[in-house]
Amino acid sequence: MCSLRRITGFLLLASTTLATPCPSHHWGPEEWKALVTFGNSYTDDSRLGYFGSHDGEAPPVGWEQPVSNASASGGYNWGHFASQSADLKRYNYAVSGAVCSNKITPRTFDSIGAPFPSVLEYEIPAYIADSEYITPDGTKFMDAQSEETVYAIWIGTNDVGNGAFLTDAQVNGATIPDYIDCIYEALDRVYANGGRYFVIMNLAPLQLSPQYATPENGGLSSTSYYPDKGANITEISYRMWETVVTVNSVLQYRTPFEVVIARRYPGAQFAVMDTYGLISDIYYHPTRYLETPANVTGYVKHCDKEGQNCTEKPNAAAYLWYDELHPSERTDEVIGKEFVKVVEGESRWATYW
Repeated sequence: MCSLRRITGFLLLASTTLATPCPSHHWGPEEWKALVTFGNSYTDDSRLGYFGSHDGEAPPVGWEQPVSNASASGGYNWGHFASQSADLKRYNYAVSGAVCSNKITPRTFDSIGAPFPSVLEYEIPAYIADSEYITPDGTKFMDAQSEETVYAIWIGTNDVGNGAFLTDAQVNGATIPDYIDCIYEALDRVYANGGRYFVIMNLAPLQLSPQYATPENGGLSSTSYYPDKGANITEISYRMWETVVTVNSVLQYRTPFEVVIARRYPGAQFAVMDTYGLISDIYYHPTRYLETPANVTGYVKHCDKEGQNCTEKPNAAAYLWYDELHPSERTDEVIGKEFVKVVEGESRWATYW
């Protein structure tokens, strides 16, 4: 935490101190050797592909996930860039299409005729099983110690999107707070398994993506991910914007409550990475990050409404978005390198406790 005195001052005086990043604060492992990631297509490299090519069967315990440059970014994703930049072993449990819990916002993976594997019901148990696995040669599959490992979760794009909360398709009685609760419940299990360094990555500015943007900002009337969008795409964009900033506000203030006041995770360190702010900075100041001519409203990969007959625009490094919903490889490179700064306690796009 930045300091208990500053956080207490926030609670009593309603100042904005709590939201102020502390880039000089030492945070993270003394020796960082491993990164464990949970999430959806923003983080998945190839795990959903395994499910799809094995009739819905999950990868076996101790599966060595291949390095893939065929992620939803059109190349490598942020986790790859982070692990390469910091020379880490990466264990990636993210699954494209995932939500935090299928008990809240289940979404069907047509290829297997079942819900997409979720964070709470699949990814966390898969990680725990791997953490306990001993390879045939008698060594531990995950050889880094908990004090040498950082755990990151970036989940919510599907939870708040179409086919879930945006289109009122959640389980009857489920609410946005249930999804937020799920994030901390997932981290409870990792903490109980020895995790002590956690990065919660907040929601991206989805209202700026071509799938959810307003018409004047490149918003599309229909996409392969959202074919039945309807006529009022401006209303959809503003509803998404409201949901995203609400969720991110809760994450920003609930995390110090759980860590400092409720002491839910004794001995642990937490950071909230402001991916919303970072991606927004790319959007509003593209020449700082993207090649020329920078393009933040268009996207690289164009397909028909069935997701077929795809073509790609040249100069992909000039684009913020790879397709209607996913950040480009260049954007992921920016996020991955900034993530390393977060763990080093040097990022202006993070708040620490």
